[in-house]
Amino acid sequence: MEKNLDLVVVVDDDLINMTTVKNNLSGQYSVVTVPSGEKLFALLEKVSPDLILLDVEMPAMDGYCVMEKLQSRENTAQIPVIFLTAKADTESEIKGLNLGAVDYIIKPFSRELLIKRIDTQITLKKQKNELIRHNLSLVSEVSKKTRTVLELQSTILKAIAELVECRDGVTGGHIERTQHYLKMLVDYSIELKIYTRELRSWDLDLFLLSSQLHDVGKVSIKDEILMKQGKLTDEEFEEMKNHAVYGVDIIRRIERTATDNEFLSFAEIMAGSHHEKWNGSGYPYGIKGEDIPLQGRLMALVDVYDALTNERPYKKAFSHSKSVGIIASESGIHFDPLIAKVFLAHEKDFERSLLKIGSSISGNDMHRPTLPARTDAA
Repeated sequence: MEKNLDLVVVVDDDLINMTTVKNNLSGQYSVVTVPSGEKLFALLEKVSPDLILLDVEMPAMDGYCVMEKLQSRENTAQIPVIFLTAKADTESEIKGLNLGAVDYIIKPFSRELLIKRIDTQITLKKQKNELIRHNLSLVSEVSKKTRTVLELQSTILKAIAELVECRDGVTGGHIERTQHYLKMLVDYSIELKIYTRELRSWDLDLFLLSSQLHDVGKVSIKDEILMKQGKLTDEEFEEMKNHAVYGVDIIRRIERTATDNEFLSFAEIMAGSHHEKWNGSGYPYGIKGEDIPLQGRLMALVDVYDALTNERPYKKAFSHSKSVGIIASESGIHFDPLIAKVFLAHEKDFERSLLKIGSSISGNDMHRPTLPARTDAA
């Protein structure tokens, strides 16, 4: 084959016709001839032509059958095909075009006209391929910019989370750990086909990013309450509970000026609902069951698990096994029973993560046997 020439394959069972077409195209294109549809598909395993000239009337597999097969295959469907045939009736021409041919030329043909029409289709194919490459390049560039925006969002969220933790020094690392546990809980829920449809409808990257803001309302809590060493009074505890409402208010103020609110929407839901309880005894709204958004039900469990396994001014750290027992006992009370089921099915994996990412477990497990009164202030 001649180099740098577009490749045209001629499919015709008549040797004279093939030779005539090849002679007319030689010098203009690199031309390969095959006598049947079967031979064409064997050739297409090795090469990808720029265009196919296809006869209609051939034994075994006629041109229409060849066209249908070409269109049914992903690697050949985009090759332009021109029917070059003696069938001059309108119905045959329409059938060929309906099957996906780009042109229909009737024999005998003019050499100049044939070359012109081949050139037109090959040019269109090259322009289409260039457009596809350009679009892929744009998609790549958009993806790159999207990653940059996500990284920026993540950095901003992390900075805000660190600001919260800087004020609430007793829960250092809480936000990072709960984000890690939340990803595990979501992945295992999908694996066990629990809430799969809803979870798959979310942008999970944004959901996990937004979880860093679940405690953002603590920035509005007074230092003497937030940083108090020891048990809160009833009045102080009521004020601490307001951090859920404060968080929703803070995020809504940001949403008013933001252009992309999806991750803020997740954040608002989690900030306002991660202290609600399955039986309706939680706060700030006292909603229960599936009326609590799934985002909040997921966060509720990992939030408590982290509070249990880490030291607080009002409690020592609980061991993983004791924490698992408490969560099991609160299934259907504090926690969505299906989400608790996911956690309990994979609690050994959570234990391994707990040991890997670190906790403040001191080894002293002589604590209250029920859910600590202030895990909801985690």
